[in-house]
Amino acid sequence: MKEKYRSIFISDVHLGSKDCKAEQLSDFLKNNTCENLFLVGDFIDGWKVQQNRLRWKESHTEVVRKILKHAKLGTKVIYIAGNHDEFLRPLIPYDFTFGSIDICNHYSYTDANGKRYLVVHGDLFDGITRLAPWLSFLGDKAYDTILSLNSKFNWIRHKLGLGYWSLSRYLKGRVKKAVDFIFQFEKNLADYCKRKGFDGVICGHIHHAEIKTINGVIYMNDGDWVESMTALVEHHNGEWELIYWNQIDTKEESEKNINIK
Repeated sequence: MKEKYRSIFISDVHLGSKDCKAEQLSDFLKNNTCENLFLVGDFIDGWKVQQNRLRWKESHTEVVRKILKHAKLGTKVIYIAGNHDEFLRPLIPYDFTFGSIDICNHYSYTDANGKRYLVVHGDLFDGITRLAPWLSFLGDKAYDTILSLNSKFNWIRHKLGLGYWSLSRYLKGRVKKAVDFIFQFEKNLADYCKRKGFDGVICGHIHHAEIKTINGVIYMNDGDWVESMTALVEHHNGEWELIYWNQIDTKEESEKNINIK
C-alpha cells in the first residue's frame, strides 16, 4: 500500500548530475503520495549545464514524469528555486508556472497544528554562496570529486563484504570548517525566522538532513537525493518525520529517524 502524507518535502535532487539517485527517488514517488509536494530547490542541476557536465538519463526523465503524474492526480506541487536552478528566478515575478507546478523563491506553509514555517532552499542564507559565488562553483567541483572517490571506495568495501560508508558525511561531521559552516547556516535561518515571526523553517541546500530546535525555532532540513536519499514528511496528525529511503538500512541511519509533533 502507498503511504499517504499531508505534505512531502524533497530537495537537492540534482537531476542532470551523474550522482543523482533518480531510480531511488522514482521508487519513493511511486510508493508515497501526498496532498502537497514541495521541491525545495536544486531539483535540476543547472550548473552542470553551464559547465558542460550534464548527465541526463532516462531515469531523470522518469522522475519528472512521476511528479507531473502526482500533479495530474491532484497533488499541489510547489517548486522552490535554489542556487543550482537559479535560472528560474528571473521568471518568478511573472508568476511563471510549469504545467500545474507553481515556482517561487520561498513559501509560507502552515502545518496541521497551526505552526507557520518558512520554506526556502537556503542558499540566500549561506554567506559563501551570497558573497563569493565563485567559491561555490569550486566547492561544487570538490564535492563531485569526493562523491567519485566515495563511489570507488564503497565499491571496494562491497567486494570485501562491508557496508556503505560516506566520506562526505564523515568530513561534514569531523572537519571543523564544515561543522562551523553548517552551524552558522542553521543559525542564520533560525534568527531570520524568529525576527519574521515564523515558528520554524524547512530548507535544503547543505545536504544534511536534520530536525531540531534552535533558539526556539524549529529547524528542519530535508537532506538530499545524491547521497542520503531523504525526505521530510508531515503526517495528517501534524507529526513530522525524516524518511531515509536508502536500501542500505544501517543501524546508524535508522536511529536518526526523528519524529516531532
